[in-house]
Amino acid sequence: MALMITDECINCDVCEPECPNEAIYQGDEIYEIDPNKCTECVGHYDTPQCVDVCPVDCIVPDPDHQETQEELLAKYEKLTGGG
Repeated sequence: MALMITDECINCDVCEPECPNEAIYQGDEIYEIDPNKCTECVGHYDTPQCVDVCPVDCIVPDPDHQETQEELLAKYEKLTGGG
């Protein structure tokens, strides 16, 4: 599933550069994640890099965008031109 950033975000700017898919962007009030680009780092890393660096643990699974590992890998391949 794609990840989402909760309103506990402190806009510290550490998550955005860590995203290999450029899915994280500055929203109106806090950072946001584009679910069409988020693969939870599947295909790039073993763990979501944004979650690893977030100092306030405000990045959680998005219940509105549930995906299997296979679906995330297919999204990664589509985004990177692989497969």
